[in-house]
Amino acid sequence: MSVSFEPLPRPHTRPPGGVRPASQVLLAVVCVLLAGMALTDLFAVFAGLRIRTLTATDPERALDGAYTLYERAGDLQGMVTLPGTVVFVVWFFLMRRDLGVLTPDAFRHGRGWAVGGWLIPLVNLWMPYRVAVDMWGAAAPLPGEGQPHRTSLWPVNLWWALFVGGTLLGRYSASRYADSDSLTEVRDAVTQYMAADLLNAGAAVAAVYVAVRLTAMRRLKEAGGPFGYGG
Repeated sequence: MSVSFEPLPRPHTRPPGGVRPASQVLLAVVCVLLAGMALTDLFAVFAGLRIRTLTATDPERALDGAYTLYERAGDLQGMVTLPGTVVFVVWFFLMRRDLGVLTPDAFRHGRGWAVGGWLIPLVNLWMPYRVAVDMWGAAAPLPGEGQPHRTSLWPVNLWWALFVGGTLLGRYSASRYADSDSLTEVRDAVTQYMAADLLNAGAAVAAVYVAVRLTAMRRLKEAGGPFGYGG
């Protein structure tokens, strides 16, 4: 499959009313899967807390019970995260496509980056954020007289800060956990994993808010024109 990385999408002549919206069913599936990701992250936090407690009081029992629960929590995370990530990226691309038709001059990068930006190592730590910022600006109504020029980006900023923080801390924690040689090192690595899981759970919740809010903003702009209601 080839991915196009055009500097800017070509202008379309069809009116905004002809834009194909991202499926509401797809949005609902995205929200459900993201919620599932958040719940599995919280379950992993619970399992990690159990390891910390039992390794401090009853190491033998911890090795038999808590580690098994922790591994199951990790397996459950993987089962939910993979489809959740794939469906979210599909939704992300379709939203970028639709907004590229609605506001073609709002984007600094071609629509291919809405997928490719997630796949390239290191680039995936900032390119999807740039695309999301452009989508947020494209969906936001133009300011009226005396109003601020930009719509607040705090939902996108919060989501991306949590996502990057959780991703980087999770990778570091995985390395620490794999290299642990003592119960103390295991507890320290698990504690870091718990922090990463909390960040990931927060990122999933923030992603739900961004997806729902962005969809609502796009619909408002489609219905009311560039200035929103009555524009």
